[in-house]
Amino acid sequence: MAVNIVAYQELLKELQAKDVLLVAVSKTKPPEEIRELYDLGQQDFGENYVQELLDKQSQLPADIRWHFIGHLQSNKVRSIAPFITLIHGVDSFRLLREIDKQAMKCKREINCLLQVHIASEETKFGLDESELSELLQSAELPALEHIHIDGLMGMASLSADPAKVREEFKYLHSLFDKFGKLRTPRCQFRILSMGMSADYKMALEEGSNMVRIGSLLFGSRD
Repeated sequence: MAVNIVAYQELLKELQAKDVLLVAVSKTKPPEEIRELYDLGQQDFGENYVQELLDKQSQLPADIRWHFIGHLQSNKVRSIAPFITLIHGVDSFRLLREIDKQAMKCKREINCLLQVHIASEETKFGLDESELSELLQSAELPALEHIHIDGLMGMASLSADPAKVREEFKYLHSLFDKFGKLRTPRCQFRILSMGMSADYKMALEEGSNMVRIGSLLFGSRD
């Protein structure tokens, strides 16, 4: 299925009016479709799997801003550290430490979002509020000189109950406000990433300034 150009242009107009960044979720989609959106001006693309990301990154323009939005294993960080723009799903200090280590080897700083578990499904990853607090106030954090924590990311429940989804987004926004006050050289919140194709409008209403949209642009996944 080709890229839905009309949907892209309408979505972009809606998001730009609210100063919200669009990450086009291109997982399982071929480089040709990514290139089609890139040629329309889209530069931020999100991938879930390291090998797929590496394959696409090698075939596509160097100025694409790649976002890793899946669950990242520590032993895979080294592969994407030289070029990744933003790692969305940091859910442990161990992973943060490895990102810092690999960023230092690449002589660069890697921006990260901390993933918070806000959904009812246990299969989703993320920190709970106490773990988030512990990580952000860790005495070790200032020593990680090659990472920067830019904010929070969360995925709401796959629920037919809009009130439930809205409460989860509200909760994540409250954590963003609460912990965003802990400004340090390694941590200054500016991104609240929540909302996907099915629920992004509600996420925008609850304060999201970054959305991850796939099926609205590319159609259903293969």
